[in-house]
Amino acid sequence: MPRKGNYGFDYDDYDDYDYDYDVEDQVEAPEPKKKTSSDKVRVWSCPICTYDNDESMSACDICGVIRSSVPGKLKDDKGTAPFKFDFPSPDDMVSKGLRSSKIGSKANLINSRSQNASAGISETVKSSDKSSASIPKGKQGRPGVDEGNHNKNGVVDTQSRDEISDSTSSLMPKAKDKSVGYSSSSINGGKSLGLTSNLNDMSLSDKSGNSNKASAKRPKSSAQYQPDKWMLPDKSENALTQLNLAIVGHVDSGKSTLSGRLLHLSGRITQKEMHKYEKEAKLQGKGSFAYAWALDESPEERERGITMTVAVAYFDSKKYHVVVLDSPGHKDFVPNMISGATQADAAILVIDASIGGFEAGMDSKGQTREHARLIRSFGVDQIIVAVNKMDSVEYSKDRFDLIGTQLGTFLRSCGFKDSLVSWIPLSAVENQNLVAAPSDVRLSSWYHGSYLLDAIDSLQPLKRDFSKPLLMPICDVVKSSSQGQVSACGKLEAGALRSGLKVLVMPSGDVGTVRTLERDSQICAVARAGDNVTVSLQGIDGSNVMAGGVLCHPDFPVAVAKHFELKVLVLDFLTIPIVIGSQLEFHIHHAKEAARVVKIISVLDPKTGKVSKKAPRCLTSKQSAIIEVALDGPVCAEEFTNCRALGRAFLRTLGKTVAVGIVTRIIEDQE
Repeated sequence: MPRKGNYGFDYDDYDDYDYDYDVEDQVEAPEPKKKTSSDKVRVWSCPICTYDNDESMSACDICGVIRSSVPGKLKDDKGTAPFKFDFPSPDDMVSKGLRSSKIGSKANLINSRSQNASAGISETVKSSDKSSASIPKGKQGRPGVDEGNHNKNGVVDTQSRDEISDSTSSLMPKAKDKSVGYSSSSINGGKSLGLTSNLNDMSLSDKSGNSNKASAKRPKSSAQYQPDKWMLPDKSENALTQLNLAIVGHVDSGKSTLSGRLLHLSGRITQKEMHKYEKEAKLQGKGSFAYAWALDESPEERERGITMTVAVAYFDSKKYHVVVLDSPGHKDFVPNMISGATQADAAILVIDASIGGFEAGMDSKGQTREHARLIRSFGVDQIIVAVNKMDSVEYSKDRFDLIGTQLGTFLRSCGFKDSLVSWIPLSAVENQNLVAAPSDVRLSSWYHGSYLLDAIDSLQPLKRDFSKPLLMPICDVVKSSSQGQVSACGKLEAGALRSGLKVLVMPSGDVGTVRTLERDSQICAVARAGDNVTVSLQGIDGSNVMAGGVLCHPDFPVAVAKHFELKVLVLDFLTIPIVIGSQLEFHIHHAKEAARVVKIISVLDPKTGKVSKKAPRCLTSKQSAIIEVALDGPVCAEEFTNCRALGRAFLRTLGKTVAVGIVTRIIEDQE
């Protein structure tokens, strides 16, 4: 049967046409057929595609639209009866069929290639009309074209427009959504037309996907965040305040033995367990390591006699629930120390008082100096200097004073204030001055200060960011293949968590649900800022949760970048000057990436902080500078002014920390 002239090409074959010409100009209208009385009875015209159908057909053979309910309204000289959507279209039952795809493809073709503005607009409107057949009756219309769809003030009905946008987006092929979204603006050349504004508001390309990645969302300012009541701590609660205490110092200074002693004396390690550790240590000829083995549990750590990873343990004092972060002291494991001790609120710097032990730690290759620098760059300003192994020097006051003089000068150069530094002489092996006043007369005769546990209680509690959006850097990940779950461990830097809460995992951008929370190896209902917790997640791929990532609020994603501007202080450990192109290790919270210095912007005056020299050729030790670094891979970070925990950076090379600093600007965001 013949078709109307301006619809003379087949939708399936539109790719064969030459796009340099208008599609409608290519079609020659067929010669008008003489109408007879038999034609009026024999055919009826489709009100959508104007195809002449046989009278016996109840639906159009081309577009599938149901025939009008009045059989007498056939094609005659008076024209085609207007279509009023009195009957549902087959598209109501099949939202994505072949016909819908063809119609969408035709609209894309005409909108992207046509040079005639009026023709392009008319075709787009017809495509919208066809997709609107899937909308329930009473919500249909062609915004910007029919005056009947305007309200009394002459404004297009926004509800109808949005619903048509959703319907059209579902019918259009994903690969061609963009051409539809941009067609009206390119045709009209920016002129104000009703159809232009409506199609621009549809945002078809944004609604075609169902991805829940964070990059599809625009980050909000944390100032817009309003915490719920359950996120804020209840003043009536009598729970102890949590204190994250890092144990740092040179290798073999007695850090693990001191930590084990505190756990045993506080009741966290039973006498039966302690007897087991003593027996195992004696069998290997390391009887003095019994208390250290309470924390050094791996066979390799026990065989080598050193701590290799940060061990986490808990005990309670009168004032605090103390989280002990026993850090490795060996130079090969300083990256592990950075990853674990960055959670610290305060620190115990353990010093070996034996002859040669203190001097080795204060040497240029010793870890006493490096750990003190690092712990200060973590933002820790309260520190307890535990002068251990005093029994090896007969509890000599002169030795204690010598250590205090030399180390005190260095700590002041690191930025520690004398009022926030406590000095405690003790012996972990002989249990002197740990949880009670010393009983040995050689020490009690000249020392009358506080003991170690009392000094821990004298530390000032830190302010927590309870009212800020969730932020938890991931320190470690535990995967359960049998249950299909993944658990993330770390310290809550801001916000709060509870079971059933949705969290965003960066940098992958996946959203998961909190299944359970564990604090101190016990299930808890709520975790707030400052708590060290293990978060069990469900509904997320375990491969996307990794150490160095961040759990955050879905509406407030953390920035992900690999190009930063840093304000750094070059340490005196540097032996080779830093120049443009220098290869370094970039550490930030629990993440580590290879980095390259791409620009040295300026050198700063150490006293005033002002620029003293622009674009220097190199950086040497003890200089402050502004530099730019580019990383091999993206990491989660924030500017220091916005989030201190995610704004502190460390640069290492050749096994040494050569610079510490803060992120002043994120140059490149990874969307």
